[in-house]
Amino acid sequence: MPYQNTIKSKIELTGAGLHSGAPVSLVIRPAGAGEGIRILRTDLDPVVEIPARVDFVTETTLATVLGAKGASVSTVEHCLAALRALGVDNAVIEIDGPEFPILDGSAAPYVEKVREAGLRALSAPRKYLKIKKPVRVECKDKFCILRPYDGFAITYSIDFEGSFPGAQHYYIEVNGDSFEKELCRARTFGFLGDVEKLKAIGKARGASLENAIALHEGKVVNPEGLRMPGEMVRHKILDAVGDLALAGYPIEGHLIVHKGGHEMHRRVLAALLANPDAWSLETAVQEVKVIRPRVFESRELLVALVG
Repeated sequence: MPYQNTIKSKIELTGAGLHSGAPVSLVIRPAGAGEGIRILRTDLDPVVEIPARVDFVTETTLATVLGAKGASVSTVEHCLAALRALGVDNAVIEIDGPEFPILDGSAAPYVEKVREAGLRALSAPRKYLKIKKPVRVECKDKFCILRPYDGFAITYSIDFEGSFPGAQHYYIEVNGDSFEKELCRARTFGFLGDVEKLKAIGKARGASLENAIALHEGKVVNPEGLRMPGEMVRHKILDAVGDLALAGYPIEGHLIVHKGGHEMHRRVLAALLANPDAWSLETAVQEVKVIRPRVFESRELLVALVG
């Protein structure tokens, strides 16, 4: 029987926020069974605890923001994605500012630190959310679906319609190995022409070629280019893993997204949890099987899978 995990030793990271540009230090500490992921704003007096759950989401513009008792913390998705994918069920995250460090724009630094710290099994069995009925949310030409599935898979489609990177489609069975090999190094991305507009509304003030893919006039501005084919759609999947971690439990199901983002991820998860007939809380009895990830070569394959 799989048991809940925490980390064996503390993890320390420092950097700057992608949107605020402010320096920040983050410490992840072990936690007991059933505690889940708790975030502490240690720079505030008194310290404010913000649970990593979807009902504490306060904003989803270009990042997922959580808030409680007048305090907030932004850009939590990369850290939460790494913790969820690598099987960390319980941890306390201490942060001395309002935004998680962007680091290199991916989840790879978090994965590296979790691997170094190692996992410690706890005495309580792991529980997971089993999708029993499909749940769908949509907005114009965007949609998100959570449907029953034996495992945890994500199918994602992006389409920038006439501008680079155009349309990209990707399917992956998500587990610790596939996340580390196929997803965690994918970086956040944006269009160079939008930077000044974003800075004017308090966003992207810490963005640079060191922590994001910059796109301009149909090309990647970063001198090193992309880290992998389909890096942009893979990063969207990375974000989705982090946003779905706000369920508070691993999910057994298939997430299918077309032209989504943080708000669509939040909406489909909230819709699921608001419908008790669509899910059940189960006790895990075996580890999730591993299926080789694959890239969609055409939109027709995505349409066929969605049905």
